[in-house]
Amino acid sequence: MPRFSVRWLVALVLILVVGGAFFFCEYLIYFPTILKCAWPKISHGRGGESIDGRPTDSAVRAMVLSDTHLLGAVGGHWFDKLRREWQMERAFQTALWLLRPEIVFILGDIFDEGKWSSQKHWEDDVRRFHRMFRHSTDTELVVLVGNHDIGFHYEMDWFKLQRFEKVFNASSTRIVTKKGVNFLLVNSVALHGDGCPICQSVEKELIKLSRDLNCSLQDSQSSSGVIDSCEGSQLYPPTPPIMLQHYPLYRVSDAGCTGQDAAPPEERHLLFREKYDVLSKEASQRLLQWFKPRLILSGHTHSGCEVLHDNKYPEISVPSFSWRNRNNPSFILASVSPGSYSLSKCFLPEESTVIGVYCSAGACLLLLFLAHCLWMKGLLQCLSLCLLGKHKSL
Repeated sequence: MPRFSVRWLVALVLILVVGGAFFFCEYLIYFPTILKCAWPKISHGRGGESIDGRPTDSAVRAMVLSDTHLLGAVGGHWFDKLRREWQMERAFQTALWLLRPEIVFILGDIFDEGKWSSQKHWEDDVRRFHRMFRHSTDTELVVLVGNHDIGFHYEMDWFKLQRFEKVFNASSTRIVTKKGVNFLLVNSVALHGDGCPICQSVEKELIKLSRDLNCSLQDSQSSSGVIDSCEGSQLYPPTPPIMLQHYPLYRVSDAGCTGQDAAPPEERHLLFREKYDVLSKEASQRLLQWFKPRLILSGHTHSGCEVLHDNKYPEISVPSFSWRNRNNPSFILASVSPGSYSLSKCFLPEESTVIGVYCSAGACLLLLFLAHCLWMKGLLQCLSLCLLGKHKSL
């Protein structure tokens, strides 16, 4: 075989190995992984039959993810930023294309440095967020506030909160209604209970929303119309809400959490700090008493967990969506009707898998190089040329 033909063959193989590994790891790997996911079917045994008799295919298809932590200008290395943001962008865009959710919730900590970023850096972070999580008009994107977005309780102020609310054009505490389902969004960062101005404002809004929801339930059960004490209240569909927030409700630790996305075994028994890792007992009980939610979805811990509060209020902690926080990110697929719901978990490609593919491709390139040296000139001649080159450079 002519020498130039061998060289072209080797070059072609190198291009195929390098290009194939790159294309698989950066694009293709997300498709077979997310294709394994499917929207769960609503089981009438959980939560009962739809109260309005709607068929199950009218359920809301909601995608729930958390803790994207877009790196900022201070603590984010450019390669770390590039790698993690590309992973989240490809995962999100592939999930949108394959699963077509009607609504997407991100449970806070959108940004990593929102609590201290300057206006210039904040605008850059927001621009990158809108690029990564772009979506069609068929999908509604709803974002909740987290401690990294506006700071912990002792760091937050009106400027940071209003800057966040302005970007996403909505109040951080509100109800989103879709197909008769009430999604209650809670600014859990402000539930510190010390009477701070933002805390008072959020609690006042929560009390109002609680009254509105309770009046809506009573109004649906009353044959005489609006109850006197409920005059002026806003009516919502008469169904208990799905409550979404960044901080989990109070629990001692993750000791009872299991599954492949739970915290590492050595971390599960670490005690949680109230008002830092989880909400306080008092704030948690107030939320449960005010709203009696049929499901709570939270983030913050970066790990998955299922908890049953007071033996009747289930809470799901949603793991982080970013490789920066865990090797196996995931998100929740929720099919929700006014009277029932069903959840499934969708795992993304593991970062260790991608690293393994690149390492295997590198090993193949090394073997090809050695094989080429052996076949063309022999190993000894190859080594002698290398030694000669070093001698000349000296």
